Amino acid sequence: MEGLEITVIEQVGVRTDQGDFDAIAAGPEDGRPVLLLHGFPEAALEWEHQVAVLGREGFRAVAFDQRGYSPGVRPERAAEYGVDALVGDVLAVADSFGWSTFDLVGHDWGGAVAWWTASEHPDRLRKLAVVSTPHPGALADALRTDEDQHMRSGYMVDWRNSNTEKRMLAEDGAALRQMFEWRVPPSRVDEYVRRLSEPGALTAALNWYRAGRPGGKAGKVSVPTMYVWSTEDVAFGSTAALATGDWVTGPYRFEMLEDLSHWVPEEAPELLTSLLLEHLSH
Repeated sequence: MEGLEITVIEQVGVRTDQGDFDAIAAGPEDGRPVLLLHGFPEAALEWEHQVAVLGREGFRAVAFDQRGYSPGVRPERAAEYGVDALVGDVLAVADSFGWSTFDLVGHDWGGAVAWWTASEHPDRLRKLAVVSTPHPGALADALRTDEDQHMRSGYMVDWRNSNTEKRMLAEDGAALRQMFEWRVPPSRVDEYVRRLSEPGALTAALNWYRAGRPGGKAGKVSVPTMYVWSTEDVAFGSTAALATGDWVTGPYRFEMLEDLSHWVPEEAPELLTSLLLEHLSH
C-alpha cells in the first residue's frame, strides 16, 4: 500500500556488567538516541507506540525492561534496587549502544530515575522528558507540607509490607488490574499481570519501593526539560507538579493535560508522542 509506513519494533537484548536487559527498539542505528524508562507495574511495552513513532521519525528509540523486570537482571536483595543502581543501569544501557549523549524519557518510577540521572549526569543528556512524576525535590517538599500529597503517597509505605505480593496477585491479579483504572487496553494489562505473576517478578518490582530512600537529595536539573502532568493523576497532586519548574535551571516546558489519568503513555499515546516529538526535535 503506497504511502503506508510500517515501523518494525525490534526485540533486543542489552548486555551489561549487571546482566542482560530485555528491550524494544525502532529506528535507524545511527538515528538520534532516545532511551525510555517505564514505571510500575508496567514494562518497556508501555512505550510501544512512542518507540514506533520516534523510530519512524528517524530517532533510534530504545525502551528497556528495567532492573527486576528483566529476568536477566533480577537481584534478590531489596538493597540492590536503590536509586544509584537504577541510574547506573541507565548509563550502562546507553554505554552498551555507544551513546555518549542521549535523550531520556521516563514515566512513573522511570520518571524518578530520569530526574536523578539528569541531576547527577547532565553531561550525558541532551534533553529530558518526564511524564507524571514530579522532581524528587518538589515531591519531598509536598510530602512535608501538603496533606493531599501525603495521603496520595501512602501506598509507597504500604507496599513495603511482606504480604503485598500475595494481595496483588490474588484473583488473577485483581488488585494490579484495578491500579490501571480501566484506562489502559485490557490486553496490555493482561500482559503486565502475566509477567509479574512469574516467580520472583513482582517481588523484584516491589523492591524499588523497599530499597530505602536515597542518601542525598536530587539536585536542580540543567538539562532542557519537558514535564507532562495530568490533572486526574491519582499518585501526584498539583502541589508537587506546579513546583517542579523550581527545580529546573535549564529551558523548561510544563504541559498540563486535562482529564487524563496517571497512565498517559497508554491512555493518550498520540498526544504524548506529539509532545515528545516537539520537545526532542528542536
